[in-house]
Amino acid sequence: MKILGLDVGERTIGVAVSDDLGWTAQGIKTIKWKEQFDTIKEELHQLIVEHRIEKFVVGLPKNMNGTIGERGKACERFALKLEEAFQLPVDLWDERLTTMAAERVLLTADMSRAKRKKVIDKMAAMMILQSYLDAKQ
Repeated sequence: MKILGLDVGERTIGVAVSDDLGWTAQGIKTIKWKEQFDTIKEELHQLIVEHRIEKFVVGLPKNMNGTIGERGKACERFALKLEEAFQLPVDLWDERLTTMAAERVLLTADMSRAKRKKVIDKMAAMMILQSYLDAKQ
C-alpha cells in the first residue's frame, strides 16, 4: 500500500510518498497554498493517480504537553477535507519536533539557509511518514 505523507503548514505543504512495501519514505515536493483546500485539490489528485496512493498520513502538531492547539485543529480540518474529497483513509500522526529535526539534519549537512527553506517542508513530511511506517512494522 502506497501512502502519501503531508506536513501541512500555513503557506506550504510538504509531501512525501512511501515505497510499495511501506518501508521507506521519500520527500517529493512542496506545495504552496493559502489554506484554501480547493486550490490544491487537483494537484493532490494528480499525486494520488501518479503514485497509486491508497492512504494519507497527515502530521498532527501537538503541544509538548500533548494538547492540540490551533495549528493542530487546522490539520484535523484538512484531514477531514482530504477524506471527503478523495474517499481514502487518513491517519493523523504526531509530528512534534519533526521540523526541528529536519532543520538539524540540514544544518549538519551545512546547507545554506536559502536551500534549507526550499526543502525543509518535504523533509519534515518524509520524517512524519517514516516515523509512521516504522511504528506500523
